[in-house]
Amino acid sequence: MRAKPAQLILKSGEIFDGEAFGYTKEKVGELVFNTSMTGYQEIITDLSYTDQLICFTYPHIGNVGTNIDDHESVVGGASGVVIRDLTRVESNWR
Repeated sequence: MRAKPAQLILKSGEIFDGEAFGYTKEKVGELVFNTSMTGYQEIITDLSYTDQLICFTYPHIGNVGTNIDDHESVVGGASGVVIRDLTRVESNWR
């Protein structure tokens, strides 16, 4: 997955440099955090996170892959995701 330089800009004026992956257009939303170690696929596709940017506190997200069977919704969910380490190799047993 090719990453592009990006910034997370908070309402307070704080700016965090990072990399964007997936959908890389500008997004605006409420920044919320989630402390889960697993279940990130369900969290990202949960409609209760609509218009929110989810910041995962667990550093490794993506290593168990995703599959359509575990989506909470196929029509939407979070506006964006903030993570520390995106896995480069994912695997899902399904």
